[in-house]
Amino acid sequence: MLKDKKILIGVTSGIAIYKVLSLISSLRKLGAKVEVIMTESATKFINPITFETMANGKVYTDMWIHPDKVLHVDITNDVDLFLVAPATANTIAKVYAGIADNLLTTAILASKAPVSFAVSTNTNMLLNPITQRNIEGLTDLGYDFIDSNEGVLACNTVGKGRMAEPSEILEYIEYKLTKKDLENKKIIVTAGATIARLDPVRFMTNDSSGKMGYQIAKNARNRGADVYFIQGKVKTSQLGMVENIHVETNEEMKEAIENNFNDANAVIMAAAPTDYEFKTSFDSKLKKKDEETVFNMKKSLDILKYFGQKKENQRLIGFAAETDDLLENAKKKLKAKNLDMIVANDVSKQGAGFNVDTNIVTMITNEEETSYDLMSKEDVANIILDKLVKDVL
Repeated sequence: MLKDKKILIGVTSGIAIYKVLSLISSLRKLGAKVEVIMTESATKFINPITFETMANGKVYTDMWIHPDKVLHVDITNDVDLFLVAPATANTIAKVYAGIADNLLTTAILASKAPVSFAVSTNTNMLLNPITQRNIEGLTDLGYDFIDSNEGVLACNTVGKGRMAEPSEILEYIEYKLTKKDLENKKIIVTAGATIARLDPVRFMTNDSSGKMGYQIAKNARNRGADVYFIQGKVKTSQLGMVENIHVETNEEMKEAIENNFNDANAVIMAAAPTDYEFKTSFDSKLKKKDEETVFNMKKSLDILKYFGQKKENQRLIGFAAETDDLLENAKKKLKAKNLDMIVANDVSKQGAGFNVDTNIVTMITNEEETSYDLMSKEDVANIILDKLVKDVL
């Protein structure tokens, strides 16, 4: 997603400067090319050599030391995103006023690339009407702002102004630089396992980690969709810039989908709901007995089948996690549940299925089936969304 993207980072003299080193490391691991401009004040916090090492590229501090080129113009050429992080109230004010008194502010004025500011400042400075005016004014002019968090600040006060964490900024960059081919589309994505509770401390579930659904929701968000991310029991982190909805049981998942179903364009059911539940559940913990105990089970609500019967213009995509007769079982499920597409995978294969970051899948519609070799779940997610864009949306 970020491979070969060129990110120019403008570093100012905020205490959050140390976070930028972690961000640069993450960007490089994803294949991005990073160059850095540091203000003179920023060099008082961290030596430019440190940034040069992390970025494995040039760090610019002075517009006068490169007489062979018009540096403030040349440095912004072919840039995909110009990120100012940390972005202090001082630099934000200069840019809004059109002041170009150092390499960073001059380069911002010269840049044709989108410019984003990761705000980092004292709470009082942030809430000052002048700073708020500057942020609102730059927003109106087309500049983006990555909102700050609340927390303990360098001045030992608690409030808003902490620069967003590197992971949050990275999510924003991925979103910003992804082609928006799902704009104005509402997509419901489910992930993880549901549970069938026996008593307040015991339940039955399955081994789904939620990783596949997480990647689908993330990529759909990055491609511009309004995403309603419904999660059962998962092993993934919270996803930003989507509507996160947490559920436990099949009934709760079905209700959460139904609440958003009528105006949805698609439902991608990557969750693994329980197939069975206890006929009787208990409000208090059952005491252990010496003799064997038998618990009677019944079939759980079939969420996919329910929405397969209910759908009108919505597109419904399901998953088939199998260990035997993969394609035969998946095709039966596609037909029985009135799906538009089913993604089949043999969870007994190494590198496929639950709790891993890769998968081996076959995508089946009523017209065709396409098999894929081992790939990342992120790549699988994008193929699913590609098919959604091409074939049905």
